[in-house]
Amino acid sequence: MTLTQTAIDRELLLVPAPDVADVGPGEPYPAPPVGGPVPDPATPGGAVRSVLRAALVVLAVVSVGMVVQLAVISPLEYRASQVSLLNSFRTEVALGTAPLGPVGPDHHLLPLGSPMALLTIPSLGVRAVVLEGTTASVLTKGPGHFRNTVFPGGAGTSVILGRAAAFGGPFGRIAQLRQGQLIVVSTQVGTSRFRVVRVRPAGARVLAVDLPSGLDCDTGLAAGACVRADITATFVARKVGFDAPGASVYTGSVHVLDIGVPARLLADVGTGQA
Repeated sequence: MTLTQTAIDRELLLVPAPDVADVGPGEPYPAPPVGGPVPDPATPGGAVRSVLRAALVVLAVVSVGMVVQLAVISPLEYRASQVSLLNSFRTEVALGTAPLGPVGPDHHLLPLGSPMALLTIPSLGVRAVVLEGTTASVLTKGPGHFRNTVFPGGAGTSVILGRAAAFGGPFGRIAQLRQGQLIVVSTQVGTSRFRVVRVRPAGARVLAVDLPSGLDCDTGLAAGACVRADITATFVARKVGFDAPGASVYTGSVHVLDIGVPARLLADVGTGQA
């Protein structure tokens, strides 16, 4: 039997699906389209939806990549860097070419990232090579020495920064330090052992009155142990030593308090500094 489609039949195929009222007795009701209407990408609404879907997919991929980088890849990179740096530092110590201070044999500051000391904190399980500098790229490889502070292992306050999370997180447990615990620093000069005397909680701020204890007001040098303040409230005028290189590590921001000293007296002194 041969079926022939007429022009009328083709026109009926283009007619929208009938409503319930148009369905006669015994005739099947046409099933609704599955999944609802499909937006036409050519329309403004369809284009917006397509862009949003693509943006969400990209955001999900980037988020997963960041988690993998921080949780898996960065610790591996840190360990690889530390192994290489430790081998290099040991070789330099054996040859007597490791840094003796912040200035190299060429009388220039040590290049950023130079291995300069081995830091060991037994109670925290920390054993890491300390590098010169505190830039982001340096801290991905290990703890970094803050320039203009005392060379690690020397007398005075040496500032060492390290990551608490990601890239090995060498200082992730630093808040667990307790008074009396041991810190060992090994350099070309030798091995120095220190004991924790005080732990400052994260977020706590230190105020020094007139000048930080242990800081020479004329030279700006720290005499042994020295308070490292966030704010120094000094009287009459800034001390001469506050402007010395490295002094700001101990003074923090300086605020001069007026206690009634006549201005002409400061002028007679000459520099206007106490």
